[in-house]
Amino acid sequence: MTSSTDTLPARPQPSRLRAWMLEGLVDRAARIQGPHGRTDDETHRQPWWRVMCLTGVDYFSTLGYQPAIAALAAGAVAPIATLVLVALTLLGALPVYRRVARESPKGEGSIAMLERILPWWAGKLFVLVLLGFAATDFLITITLSAADASAHAIENPYAPSWLEGEHVLVTLVLLTALAVVFLRGFKEAIGIAVVLVAAYLGLNAVVVATSLAEVVAHPHVVGDWKDLLVSEHPNWLGVLGMALLVFPKLALGLSGFETGVAVMPQVQGGPDDTEDRPLGRIQGTHRLLTTAALIMSVFLVLSSFITTVLIPPAEFEDGGEANGRALAYLAHEHLGNAFGTVYDISTIAILWFAGASAMAGLLNLVPRYLPRYGMAPRWARAVRPLVLVFTAIAFFVTWYFDADVDAQGGAYATGVLVLITSASVAVTLSARRKQQRRLTMFFGVIAAIFVYTTTTNVVERPDGVRIGACFILAILAVSIASRAGRAFELRATSVHFDAAATQYLREAAKSGALRIVANEPDERDAKEYREKVKEVRHDNDIPTWAPLVFVEVTVTDASDFETDLVVKGEERFGYRILRVQSSAIPNTIAELLLEMRDLTGAMPHVYFTWTEGNPFLNLLRFLFVGAGEVAPVTREVLREAEPDVRRRPRVHVS
Repeated sequence: MTSSTDTLPARPQPSRLRAWMLEGLVDRAARIQGPHGRTDDETHRQPWWRVMCLTGVDYFSTLGYQPAIAALAAGAVAPIATLVLVALTLLGALPVYRRVARESPKGEGSIAMLERILPWWAGKLFVLVLLGFAATDFLITITLSAADASAHAIENPYAPSWLEGEHVLVTLVLLTALAVVFLRGFKEAIGIAVVLVAAYLGLNAVVVATSLAEVVAHPHVVGDWKDLLVSEHPNWLGVLGMALLVFPKLALGLSGFETGVAVMPQVQGGPDDTEDRPLGRIQGTHRLLTTAALIMSVFLVLSSFITTVLIPPAEFEDGGEANGRALAYLAHEHLGNAFGTVYDISTIAILWFAGASAMAGLLNLVPRYLPRYGMAPRWARAVRPLVLVFTAIAFFVTWYFDADVDAQGGAYATGVLVLITSASVAVTLSARRKQQRRLTMFFGVIAAIFVYTTTTNVVERPDGVRIGACFILAILAVSIASRAGRAFELRATSVHFDAAATQYLREAAKSGALRIVANEPDERDAKEYREKVKEVRHDNDIPTWAPLVFVEVTVTDASDFETDLVVKGEERFGYRILRVQSSAIPNTIAELLLEMRDLTGAMPHVYFTWTEGNPFLNLLRFLFVGAGEVAPVTREVLREAEPDVRRRPRVHVS
């Protein structure tokens, strides 16, 4: 027997490049990366208004392109359709996400709520689909923001002539710069966001105020707009109906709510907050969401109105000077090129940083779910490899859409609307489970409205759902391949033996070895344990003086991958038993054997009986049910986990 203190063979050291790429890799339970990640130290949390600026770089930056897209999509009806959108924001999305914040104060968001409501493989599949749309939302945010930033740069009158027509090139340069920032390390995000948001909103306030003064000075522009509205739609019912039909195209203004919940761990809580009851953090997040929604609503309504009445419709078309940059057009037109250039620089900066916020959102989202499901490689917990993957996808999307802001609007709106719809469904189901009838009806109506909005957007712009479907298929393919490839890994995020279990193991180890009987619990009566002991001793020539300890693993949710193992010792009919719940029997037994070896210093021997049935079907049972042919899978997990044969627990099968 070899003691647990034997020196393991030296393992080859990774190259410097590999070590740098995988820096920060977490082998065990989920830690969330990026500026939106979990912050356990209260001293690093920030007041809610500062954190609002972090989510605001995504939310407020849509002013850079939202008014132009609204005018192009809705024409003269754009201001009315924007009012409908604002009403839905304040009366629908805001209450929904305030509820989400209350029920997921650690930043898990609505996807985690649905994950809890829908367990097992159906829940995991549903989460993967939502992750596909979330990836669509965040990635299109990156590419669309960079494309609009390049449009502001190229359309500036002081821009060099050689940039003309180089939208794709400029966008790729901005995406590369974004990747470099994340490869070096993304720090002080909130401080930068506060400066950018303050400057950007201040400049927008100047542009809006100046433009409103122009409208007051030239009231005929309002009359012209009304005449155009009446000519297209003779009565106000027709105008309202048209607004209800086209407002889903304006759903870009709803972005930022999911990010607002994701940044919750950054919000400073109250002195009496605990991790289980962070009431101060929840209250701060409510202020964050409400303030951001009110600010954005005011700017959306005013910007849509002034751009519609002051800018000729032809300028919104492809190639027009207001295409994708309506407020910038007004800044140059009414405040001069010097101020307009300052406005362009501010817009470019916040749009570029909105891509940074979205990238951070992706870096939070992927490690939170896919590795925990076993549906991503281990390196998916490291930031830098993910940055390269997401940047490569962003390059492809930019090339595919030719860095066109309008062309990407459908995919962006689809991702945003699906996430908000899922959130409204989640809070409806949550209220129903808690038997809150009025809230169930209220959130149910909101969910129905968002289902209509999402459906209308998909029908009008099917390219969005096609892009989302591509992301979903890619995630499903990677997830299935990864889950199969990682089937024989150790899965426990932690292992804890209670006092009784520790006592049983230490006493059993005094005999020189740990003899563990893997038992599938049936009746759990005296006869079951007596016959099992008799069979194991007879088939393996174990003397009667050698103590045996039973291990019984109960599968709770086989769709899970990573689990915390809590081992409880109990004595039944004179037999000592270790009981534990997990997602897979073989991996759990292998994990326990290694922990027993390290705990006691004795070599564990585990005793199985062969499982009847077709080996292929048993393998499928293992992959999907967590059981199946336990003995050979346990041995394979141990072989991969412990390369030193001398220290590897022994597996016996009869």
